[in-house]
Amino acid sequence: MVSESFEALEMSQSQVLAAPPGWLPDAWLRNARLVSGLVLMAFVTLHFLNHALLLISLAAAEKGRAVFLLIWRNPAGTLLLYGAVATHLVLSLLALYQRRTLAMPVREWAQILLGLAIPLLIAEHVVGTRAMHALYEANDTYEFVVRSLWILAPQVGVRQAIAVVVIWAHGCLGLYFWLRHRQWYPRVASALLVLAVLVPVLALLGFASAGKEVSAIGPPQSQSIEPALFDRALATKERIDSSIYAGFAGLIILVLAARIVRDRIERRNLIEVRYAGGRKVRVPRGYSVLDASRLGGIAHYAVCGGRGRCSTCRIRVVDGLAEQPEPGSIEAATLRRIAADGDVRLACQLRPRGDLRVAPLLSPPVTAEGQLAATANDPGHEKVVVVMFCDMRGFTAMTDQRLPFDVVFLLNRYFGVVGRAVESSGGRLDKFVGDGAMALFGLETTPGEACRNALSAASAIVEGVRALSDDLAEELRATIRVAIGIHVGQAIVGSMGYGAVMNVTAIGDTINVGSRLEAAAKEFEAEIVVSEAAVRLSGMDLPGAEAREIDIRGRARPLGVLVVPRGAAVPIALPTK
Repeated sequence: MVSESFEALEMSQSQVLAAPPGWLPDAWLRNARLVSGLVLMAFVTLHFLNHALLLISLAAAEKGRAVFLLIWRNPAGTLLLYGAVATHLVLSLLALYQRRTLAMPVREWAQILLGLAIPLLIAEHVVGTRAMHALYEANDTYEFVVRSLWILAPQVGVRQAIAVVVIWAHGCLGLYFWLRHRQWYPRVASALLVLAVLVPVLALLGFASAGKEVSAIGPPQSQSIEPALFDRALATKERIDSSIYAGFAGLIILVLAARIVRDRIERRNLIEVRYAGGRKVRVPRGYSVLDASRLGGIAHYAVCGGRGRCSTCRIRVVDGLAEQPEPGSIEAATLRRIAADGDVRLACQLRPRGDLRVAPLLSPPVTAEGQLAATANDPGHEKVVVVMFCDMRGFTAMTDQRLPFDVVFLLNRYFGVVGRAVESSGGRLDKFVGDGAMALFGLETTPGEACRNALSAASAIVEGVRALSDDLAEELRATIRVAIGIHVGQAIVGSMGYGAVMNVTAIGDTINVGSRLEAAAKEFEAEIVVSEAAVRLSGMDLPGAEAREIDIRGRARPLGVLVVPRGAAVPIALPTK
């Protein structure tokens, strides 16, 4: 058996539960839906892996089935499975009812429709195996099931093959919505994609292989159900199938009808949300400000999907704040975390009781749909990165008496050295400012690898600048020197800028500290200053480096660093491909 309604592991990107007073807290409902979905995904994964054993033989699959049944076909396993199915189905239908607007991205509609299709696709299979086993002690072996689906009723077999794809796609979408903002997700995304493709493919190939094996066996040697009970069992199965189809359809109709009744009642008392710029949207009481924005076609960020886990949808309530409800626990915690002013609220959580005027604080300007789509792809997430700042020392004095075009020539030669060193070491050039450069490492690698790559780039820059200085010695009549600072830590990485000048960059305390280390390199007359944390994560030794401590503004304790003086060798760690 598989999930009757794996409707939503954290249902969708734009879903907002609107539990009225007296209901269970939103966080409890969300966690219950998540846990039930994970139980169902575990069941489905084990079930499909069991199918994959059919590629070996029916006997191998039966041995695997014995283990599978030991887990799931016992009182505890049955209670856990049926409880997860019931919980997930009820909460999914509740979420569909509570959703204030059906305007949502295509992938969210896909997840919902796939979830609603699952009971219709698998009901006949579930009743024919688990229900018949419980009612008539049917021996639902792999040979019996494959013979039924491959030989006796191939049209049902095709439907079950479709169900495998639908169920798996629905579950993977749910897992994606749940995991996509986790710090470690980019590192394992490729491996998870491989598993997401392999599991259903192997299950379907196993089914096809077993179909050929059963066809070669010939007629069955024994009946799965006592012949005297066969007609009664078949009639019972048909009644149960029809009841499930009718009951599920009735539940969907009931939910949609309840939505219509609720909307008509609520539209008798509309609330007007006015936006800075003059736009107005009228919505029923109970809708959130984020719902109003989406219904009115107003650009509004909501990176976490409107669940109060980020603050990208935050707004400033310009007028009408006094009439609004106080922040709930989820919203209050997020607002405290960002030290928001008293008139700042989360649009996904604020459900106005009266008219109000708001100003979205992070919503992108509405210029062109293409720009909005591009900038919304990565509006920001936390990630451990390594930042490197590099600056040419004495640049002003060196270029004071030179022609502007000569200065441009020198800078381009210098930037070429820096750029090639960063890119060949697996880093990403973030920006050039004057004679300085900022680079990021670890956007797609582990922190340890990123630290090694940053040190590799620093070593290459030092060597490249020395070679450049020798090459231009007669013209410059001076030595080109650099100061480099390297640090590792949490930063906010995302698309930042305006219009055509949108770039992926990083901001935060880690970036500020990296800049401070580059300045410290100048103070110490050194080429490289790297934080002890970065060196420790890299696993590399820096022979000749001196351990120092420097004060960082805003920090109570000094920061431990290693100072690499001019002429000291820095090990080069080639980036892992």
